[in-house]
Amino acid sequence: MTTATTLNFPVTGMTCSACAARIEKTLLKAAGITSASVNFATEKANVHWDPAVIDPLTIATTIRNTGFEVAEDNFTFAIQGMTCSACANRIEKVLNKLPGVTEATVNFALENAAVRTIKQSLAQEELINAVEQTGFTAIPPQINSADIATDDDKSLQREVRNLKISIALTNPLVLQMLLQFSGLAAGDSHFGPEFEVLLATPVQFIFGARFYKAAYNALRAKSANMDVLVVMGTSAAYFYSWYLIATLGADATGQLYFEASAAIITLVLLGKYLEARAKRSTTEAIRRLMDLRPETATVLRDGKELVVPVNEVQTGEIVVIRPGTGIPVDGIVTEGSSEVDESLITGESIPVNKQAGDTLTGGSINTAGRLLLTATNVGQDSMLAKIIRLVENAQAGKAPVQRLVDKISEIFVPVVIVIAMAAYAFNFGFSGDAGASLIAAISVLVIACPCALGLATPTAIMTGTGAAAQAGILIRDVESLERAHELDAIVFDKTGTLTEGKPKVTLLHAFNGDEDELIRLTASVQHGSEHPLARAVLQLAVERDIELLPLQEFNTFTGSGVSGTVNDHKLSIGRRGFAAEHCTDLSLAEDIAELWEDRGNTIIWVIADDNLLGLFAIADQLRDTSAAAITQLRAMNTKTLLLSGDSEKVAQLIGDAAGIDESHGGVLPDEKAAHITRLAKQGHHVGMIGDGINDAPALAAAHVGIAMGSGTDIAMETASITLMRSDPRLVPAAIAISRATWNKIRQNLFWAFIYNVIGIPLAALGMLSPTLAGAAMALSSVSVVSNSLLLKRWRPYFINNK
Repeated sequence: MTTATTLNFPVTGMTCSACAARIEKTLLKAAGITSASVNFATEKANVHWDPAVIDPLTIATTIRNTGFEVAEDNFTFAIQGMTCSACANRIEKVLNKLPGVTEATVNFALENAAVRTIKQSLAQEELINAVEQTGFTAIPPQINSADIATDDDKSLQREVRNLKISIALTNPLVLQMLLQFSGLAAGDSHFGPEFEVLLATPVQFIFGARFYKAAYNALRAKSANMDVLVVMGTSAAYFYSWYLIATLGADATGQLYFEASAAIITLVLLGKYLEARAKRSTTEAIRRLMDLRPETATVLRDGKELVVPVNEVQTGEIVVIRPGTGIPVDGIVTEGSSEVDESLITGESIPVNKQAGDTLTGGSINTAGRLLLTATNVGQDSMLAKIIRLVENAQAGKAPVQRLVDKISEIFVPVVIVIAMAAYAFNFGFSGDAGASLIAAISVLVIACPCALGLATPTAIMTGTGAAAQAGILIRDVESLERAHELDAIVFDKTGTLTEGKPKVTLLHAFNGDEDELIRLTASVQHGSEHPLARAVLQLAVERDIELLPLQEFNTFTGSGVSGTVNDHKLSIGRRGFAAEHCTDLSLAEDIAELWEDRGNTIIWVIADDNLLGLFAIADQLRDTSAAAITQLRAMNTKTLLLSGDSEKVAQLIGDAAGIDESHGGVLPDEKAAHITRLAKQGHHVGMIGDGINDAPALAAAHVGIAMGSGTDIAMETASITLMRSDPRLVPAAIAISRATWNKIRQNLFWAFIYNVIGIPLAALGMLSPTLAGAAMALSSVSVVSNSLLLKRWRPYFINNK
């Protein structure tokens, strides 16, 4: 009988008691919820439910579907002791059964667990205890990455030491077997039973103790994993050899299987060591990012330069950056000029010139002059910390195909045990030879490898997202990676994506003859706008040294224009359609505007007190790399579109210059989303390239939203993929790494399945010796991880072609 569970769900976003009533009513309709009480004052929903029917994640989702949020805590732990994906599945099951856990994901390849819980429902210690009750160790995240690396190195050194001793003890046993089979040794040259016992016993019970411990913990948790198979196989060979000694005495010489048990354990240890080294390579991108930030920083305090731990740097402090040193925090240059290497942050190999007013990203390298910067983001708020979190989140996620593999892994070991028993019965029935039949069963047990299945997907994802990050492509999660490889239509915004994003005023016309007054009034209104076209007018005012006037009643109309009152004049500034709403006659400027548009300019109309005051022609240059990006997308059989708020003529000119398939001008932000929805209904998988802010509706409507270039907080938080520099060529590169990663996943799963499909029947028919089966099992996981590591060689196509 299932025990009912009660929990308080913290709910945010309620504004009145009607909100609470709506949530309560929705919850009571859900199957499995026996009672629900939502308190507006405490902002909590007290829910009583049947765990056999509904879980906390479904309850939290039900609340979110009503338009509110459920506050959550996020925990991450390193997990020690896992030997295959069955271990990860077991821990995951235990964690997901805890009241308050909305989702727990355990990654065997990363050896970590990510747990989401209802806020304040579970303490970190409770999660750690739950993991330890399954027989594994959970370690909270350590702040110092150097300590983590040191612990990993020590663990690897212990494995190497144990492996060397195990090999030294096993080699004589295997050597005598090889000499016997080759006919180079006489029939009576076998070691005596006592010497074989002396060599095999330490391997079986000292260096193989880890397998016994892990198998015991698995069985105690009513589960089975790779360790159970290894222990069953090697113990059968070891103790059957003892049985032969007890029954045959000295005649047992040459008939024992101690070399099989010792060789299997040694080979599995070798495989685990190689696997551990290979897995460490898959996380190299994270470690390289962690190593970027210096441990100390030089700050100016009371006029003196002091060296302090980087964690002690405060926002607003002046930090001294000497030539050849790493930049410890994000900031703005206040003094000096230099070239800065940002390659490990943005993937751009050429150093960037920096001077007063420019931004610096922590983790970059100052290659030349001395710089002073004002710290803006420190600690966990820094760009580097956010990049690391994004990469970690992407690597820790599970692809849908991996969840299917996990289900297979759950039943894999029990099925293999049944096959091994059947193999023994089959062989004994035909031959009557108990020893040969046992060897067939042992071979089945030790050749079966759930590890290869468990590593096939996560190692490819880890290596692929790491390679992408090093190229300046940040993939938010596994779902984004999955969707990106299917993209066959890419929609570009114009300004800042295909173009430089630095528009300049090329022409202007004041109908009252006073250009400076036109600039003064227009720039005074545009001072309240962040739009790139507004910045072009403001830059012109700076160049002409025109003083701005006070602004009142500023309003913005998304995708159309702005308005405001300056010097008692009501001004409306924007597109032609917007201007027509505030001026009855625009005919005076029609010919000029058409001529300027034919030259590829964007036209800004300025209306003052319902009269046409003037026009600005603003041009934004096409990026040098835009045409190359479109050419590559075409080569990948991907349709390209340009949706711009500029006029149809300007959009067409830019689109033609870049080689875009379809160009549409005069498109408002919500209309962009409609275009994308229409493409999706036609069967396309659509990617939208924008700045992550103005194009939010379109980015949300696309299968994959890609934020271009800025790397701003909003872009990184909202986009599925963030490109760390403004290079359109990274768009086809992002699709390419996604496709390459999914190809590796398919290859890995094929080899993992085919290996077991072919190997287990051969072993069951007695066609493989236990030693050969053990070697195959040990190398199967290594081969899958090694195949994933080939992704480390991936580079964006334009780097390969240099």
